[in-house]
Amino acid sequence: MDYGTYRGILTLVILVLFIVIVVWAYSKRSKKRFDDAANAIFEDEKKHNNTLSNEEKESEK
Repeated sequence: MDYGTYRGILTLVILVLFIVIVVWAYSKRSKKRFDDAANAIFEDEKKHNNTLSNEEKESEK
């Protein structure tokens, strides 16, 4: 096998890997996990705002 054959095999492996990653990313099984990860920042913000509200209530007492 020569250099061109190795490059062709490597190209094919990379193409298959790309297709596997795309199928995994758009699969229905992964959707909930990705949605949870995407919305995690908003949950942290809500917790932070609740903490600030509780601290303000305690300081008013």
